[in-house]
Amino acid sequence: MKDHRTTPLRARMIEDMRIRAMGESAQKAHIRAIKDFAGYLGHAPDTATPEELRAYQLHMTDTGVSASTFNVRISSLRFFFSITCGREEMKRYMQFRSKPRKLPIVLSVEEVGDLMAAVPGPGLKYRAALGISYGAGLRASEVCNLKVTDIDSDRMLIHVEDGKGSRDRKAMLSPGLLELLRDYWREARPEGWLFPGKPKINPLSLRQLNRAFTSAKHMAGINKPATLHTLRHSFATHLLEAGTDVRIIQVLLGHAKLSTTARYAHVATKTIRSTVSPYERLKELQDHTLRRGLE
Repeated sequence: MKDHRTTPLRARMIEDMRIRAMGESAQKAHIRAIKDFAGYLGHAPDTATPEELRAYQLHMTDTGVSASTFNVRISSLRFFFSITCGREEMKRYMQFRSKPRKLPIVLSVEEVGDLMAAVPGPGLKYRAALGISYGAGLRASEVCNLKVTDIDSDRMLIHVEDGKGSRDRKAMLSPGLLELLRDYWREARPEGWLFPGKPKINPLSLRQLNRAFTSAKHMAGINKPATLHTLRHSFATHLLEAGTDVRIIQVLLGHAKLSTTARYAHVATKTIRSTVSPYERLKELQDHTLRRGLE
């Protein structure tokens, strides 16, 4: 990440992040946050006072910064002051912002089928990539960075290397998905990256995959505000509706916390509809009591 403009302070922060094996995207997010803070201050961020830190948080609030961006910047500032600057006490003056927890958008199985049928060509490249996103529940970045050797047809597994949180995991590989991948491989004969980009030495970009998803969604006539990540949400929800234990889904998705996976119970409509309300038992008891009174 170094360039000719890197200051000693930034270089030290980058070293601190590398020591902790922080991912490249997380490093960039931290650097952007500290750069924004320094731009607001107008002087070196490591000399900031508690009052300036407080004023910066008010500035973000007044300028309409979203809760997500606000919290990302606070996380970056906490790392910067406590680790790079050795000013642990500054964490006392930072406050995370609570944000409403929205339920994920989910497509029905039928909608996923329509979308897959509408995936643009040429060839099977994008259909296979989106098929993995839904069929194995992979994040878009994980799909794009798959290598041919990550597909283990003998054990029916997909090896996900360096996923979110720099964690490796195994994802499921269903027979139908394997058949699609084999058709794609016979057609394209990829080497190295499973889904090569342009040039082929690079993997498929997130932008290209997003374009394919958006095009397929429009062609399928799906009006929901669905995004590429919706396929992963749909994978988890459909598994839950099929009776799969939530702890297994947690492992398949690579979630660190069960509570993250459990939110799919709120959108598993088939599960909700098929669950018997305790009111039905109450009604049975009332009917039984009424019958006894009549006797």
